[in-house]
Amino acid sequence: MTDFLTTYAIVAENYDQYVPPVTDDPQDRALLTAFADLVHADGGGPVADLGCGTGRVTSFLATTGLDVSGVDLSPEMLEIARREHPELRFSQSSLLQLDLPDGELAGAVAWYSIIHTPPELMPKVYAELFRVLRPGGHLQLAFHVGDRRHRATKGYGHEGLSLDVYWLPVERVGGLVTDAGFEVLTQVLRDPAARVPQGRVLARKPA
Repeated sequence: MTDFLTTYAIVAENYDQYVPPVTDDPQDRALLTAFADLVHADGGGPVADLGCGTGRVTSFLATTGLDVSGVDLSPEMLEIARREHPELRFSQSSLLQLDLPDGELAGAVAWYSIIHTPPELMPKVYAELFRVLRPGGHLQLAFHVGDRRHRATKGYGHEGLSLDVYWLPVERVGGLVTDAGFEVLTQVLRDPAARVPQGRVLARKPA
């Protein structure tokens, strides 16, 4: 796996200029709002935006009334998140080993944060997500759809990058989530004719 920490250190300051706010996309806004509604319906509780980057999704989830905090591995992205959203909490941790107690979360979002994980490590990531969610907790995933490893060499206004991005079929992600113990509630293929189709999976840890 290439060093995504180096890449995100380079692009951090430019990142938000090239990634539109969640509020600009009615489909994603609806999916994240539905996730928030499910968490509220089950009594609420702490929610984590895992791989939060600069806090775009964290900030949106906070507007829905969730008790949300952000987690990311990149110090540079977290620095911007704290600067842009000083009212929110952010901490550093890896999806492979989250610094969270068992059953701590009522909900978790991994919005494009699984895309840099090699397929052989995916089961460990989903096992970790299962561990930190409480029974009945909800999980929302977003990712690129395909069946290949893409080597990104430019992006966010920079060239000369070296970053592996893994595109996975929606059904495979749903299967991995199920194998980890979750119940899949929704599998969505967005923009199938686009250059890079997008996938969404909403799941629940059985109560």
